[in-house]
Amino acid sequence: MKKVIISVILAIVFLCGCSGESNVLETKENKCEKEIFAMDTIMKVTIYGSNASEAMNKAVALIQRMDKVFSVTDKESDVAKINSSGGTPVTVSTETYELIQKSIEISKETGGLFDISVYPVVKAWGFTTENYQIPTDKQRKEALAKVDYRKIKLLAEHQVQLEAGMEIDLGAVAKGYLSQKLMELLQGEKVDSAIVSLGGNVQALGKKEDGSSFVVGITDPSDGSSLYGTIKVEDKAVITSGIYQRYFEKDGKKYHHIMDKRTGMPADNTLASVTVISEDGVKADALATALYVMGEGEAKIFQENHPEIQIILIFKDGTCWQSEQAGMTRNEYRSQKGDQGQNG
Repeated sequence: MKKVIISVILAIVFLCGCSGESNVLETKENKCEKEIFAMDTIMKVTIYGSNASEAMNKAVALIQRMDKVFSVTDKESDVAKINSSGGTPVTVSTETYELIQKSIEISKETGGLFDISVYPVVKAWGFTTENYQIPTDKQRKEALAKVDYRKIKLLAEHQVQLEAGMEIDLGAVAKGYLSQKLMELLQGEKVDSAIVSLGGNVQALGKKEDGSSFVVGITDPSDGSSLYGTIKVEDKAVITSGIYQRYFEKDGKKYHHIMDKRTGMPADNTLASVTVISEDGVKADALATALYVMGEGEAKIFQENHPEIQIILIFKDGTCWQSEQAGMTRNEYRSQKGDQGQNG
């Protein structure tokens, strides 16, 4: 039996309302809230301030533009053009060039465990089409031969070149980049504060209307829907990668979408999810994936060497570990029930 759960339930404990397709949730003086479908998920944007409605229009336009630019399936997107180039240079937007550049930097920082060129491996497992399969050893080796971020060339005049046969996917970092750009846009619009949930990737600007911090829920990876705990944030991104988000089952075993480029297999360790808290949405998004692949020991060492980020590790047995300043408060009710918690 195949079963896929695409869970974007990073619960947010706040009242937010002005989309792809957009749905106005609330518009009133000093507040505008919208839901927008983009990047294959539902995004929720809430802006506070006297110019909230005008700022929301600009935020929606930015979301729609980046949705088209970063799509791996839209033939007119930058990413699709790069992947179908056959090894010739492709001129891309400033955003695409910048995001690929940032992705390569994070690849170097993580010893290559974050790698946007892992797309052929993801395809081999069927996660791009939902025609899931367990690739043969030969298929995995062939896919892995096409993976190497060091072979992505950034040329002058916003040109990107891959070796023939290589493909990239910005899905593991695009929403983090978008949330960061939204924060920069809204800062420029001088709104009072804002919070966005981009399919579970949360980033906050400032504080709530009453002066308190935004409260972000951490999803319980054991069920992908309830809360494991909550954290208070201001001017931070909170982004999670977990094995509950996308997976399929075959012969009673689950295979998730977070690939280890060293093996061509789903990363296999004690972790159920990794949450990264950072002022940089791009870094939080990419590192949530990389630290999951690293596993508990390496993830902890990485955080010690990078105190600008905080992390929350939730394990398959339901226990958790968080860095000193992560600040997660456990959901005591679920703890008393003996449930395994959640991440957000």
